Amino acid sequence: MPKRALHLVAYDIRCPRRLARVLHVVKAWSTGGQRSVHECWLTAGERAALEQELAAVIDRREDSVLLIRLDTARAVRTLGIARPPRDVRFAFIG
Repeated sequence: MPKRALHLVAYDIRCPRRLARVLHVVKAWSTGGQRSVHECWLTAGERAALEQELAAVIDRREDSVLLIRLDTARAVRTLGIARPPRDVRFAFIG
């Protein structure tokens, strides 16, 4: 079974119609997020599929999309009232 890695997907889309489409695509893959930044647990193949779906929706001349793989071996740091995850091995999808 392929191993999943935690990724952040962030975007800045100029057109409201494309923004709605990008949000729809990203939410299909994400486990959480806020506004234009989402957390996604992806295999290499899933990441490639997400990149293809996003490329089909955005306008490369006007829009920006950033897909970053995070290092889950490092300790989680939180700021303000945020609480660190209780069980980092568990991800709720629903």
